[in-house]
This record gives sequence, structure tokens and C-alpha cells, in this order.
Amino acid sequence: MKKIRIGTRGSQLALWQANWVKDTLEDWYPDLEIEIQKIKTTGDKILDAPLSKVGGKGLFVKEIEEALIDKRIDIAIHSMKDVPTDLPEGLCISAIAEREDPRDALISRDGIKLKELKKGARIGTSSLRRQVQLLNFRSDFEIEQLRGNLDTRINKLIARDLDAIIVAAAGVKRMGWEKKITEYLPYKIFLPAIGQGAIGIETRESDNKIKGMIERFNHRETSLCIKAERSFLKRLGGGCQVPIAALGTINKGGLKLEGMVSSIDGKILYRDSEEACSEQSEPNRVDWVESLGIRLAERLLRRGADKVLKEVYRDWVS
Repeated sequence: MKKIRIGTRGSQLALWQANWVKDTLEDWYPDLEIEIQKIKTTGDKILDAPLSKVGGKGLFVKEIEEALIDKRIDIAIHSMKDVPTDLPEGLCISAIAEREDPRDALISRDGIKLKELKKGARIGTSSLRRQVQLLNFRSDFEIEQLRGNLDTRINKLIARDLDAIIVAAAGVKRMGWEKKITEYLPYKIFLPAIGQGAIGIETRESDNKIKGMIERFNHRETSLCIKAERSFLKRLGGGCQVPIAALGTINKGGLKLEGMVSSIDGKILYRDSEEACSEQSEPNRVDWVESLGIRLAERLLRRGADKVLKEVYRDWVS
């Protein structure tokens, strides 16, 4: 094999991710020719509506996966938080690279931290997950819908006279814009999106040669954490546009998973955690990290999260 075609979205951040994969592959395989193909997704085309109202899952991956299935590309690069828990038949995530900072970051117009923002401060975000945690923290905030690529959203902070915006810290760091960050939001009040900060590389299941090359990117600890988070999300039946959050962390040979489900107004918020270690797994049992995610989801469902999610789907998500 002498040539590999990489499929990616065309944003600055997506291209940074694709070029990082390209550069690494070229270091490993100097004789390889690598081409990056930019693919516009549904999420990139529809910018005048909240993501939760656009409808469907895989808004930022569907067209890229279609190109992979059709063999127009050989690998697909995704932000794992955009990848639905159910993949198209014949495709697989062959590697999840080491995670960047999974926290959310506040960028405020005047360098003011979240708790010090004025009453009724206007905060921009397109994420229901961020919206509900903001309102749970302070119900006086005014949430402004903010779509577009990372650089576009940062520019809108001034253009739309917002007091602050919230974005993923990982993207800001990868683009070298850390100085713009006012505050990293602590996990105790702001759990991240499932998979936030992690890059996933998708391939065709049948393409063993490509899979063998890509598997070198896989970071075991990150992969375990993301697997637990995605299992939690799948059991809840949610997508990346639903107010669900989770974070897996490796702890003393085991894994701790924190999860959250909230109503749209942030007034009802269920949050809990589960821990497990690999030694607790039993033969012929579902993978231990997947079991962890399922247990945490079922605990929140028993507490009432099922009613909250039904209302979310009925009243908000298309």
C-alpha cells in the first residue's frame, strides 16, 4: 500500500487533527503517500438552527462515513464526541488517540470568571449539555445559541456583544489559543460531553492492513474511559445533542465514571458515579468498562432520569 486517503471535516480544528494523523503516519511509514480530503457534513451545512433541532445522529460524521464505506477514503478522523454509539455496518473505530484536556473552557469578553459574571449575563453555546449545567449553576444566565467552527464562535464573542462563550478546552489548546481562555470549568459543576477531547480514527472492519497501521495510535487508558462513557450514553439512548454528560478517569488500576442527565431548564439534574477495576470482571461477562457505563446509566434511570429524557425528546430534540 503506497497511498492513504484521510477523510475529515474542513474546519481549522478538524484539519489540525487530520494533519496530526498524517504527519505521524509519515514518520512511521516514510514511503507512504497520504492525501487529506475535506468533506462537508450536515452539521457544517446547517448553521441557522440549534444542533438539537437539526435532528438525527451523526451530524458531523455521516457524510465522512459514507465516503469510507464507498472507498473514496481509507480512514476517517473524528472528534469522538461527534461519533454516535452505533456505527454503520462494516465500520469500526480502530484507534482512540490519547485524550487532550476534556474540560470545558470559559472565554469571557472582559476576563471575568463564571461565578463573577453579572446577573443576566449572555453566554453563547450551541450545546444543550452546557446550557443545562450553566442554568443549574446560575439560573439568571441568558443562553444565546452559538453555532459555527471554533474560530467563528470565538469571533462572535465580540461581534454579538456576548459576555462569554463556552467551548471545549481541547480544541482551544490544539489550535494554540490557550491565552484566550478565562477559566477552565471544574468537573464538580461542569461534566464534559461523552468523548470530549479525544480523536477517533475510523476504518473499514475488513481492511486489516489499514487497521494494523492505525491501531498504533490507540491509547489504552483513553480508550477504556471513552468506552465506558459511550456505554453510558448508549444505555440512556442519547446522542451528542442531548443534555447528557460523562467523564471516565483511570484511578489506581480501575476506572471511575461520573455521569449526568438534566432537564432543559437545569432545575432537575441527576448526577452520580460508579467505580470498577478490571479484576472485578467475570468470564463471559460484558466488557467490564461497558458494564460500568450500563450500571451508572441504570442507576440514574431509576432515580428519575428516564422521565427527564422523555420530556427532552418530546419538547426539544427533533
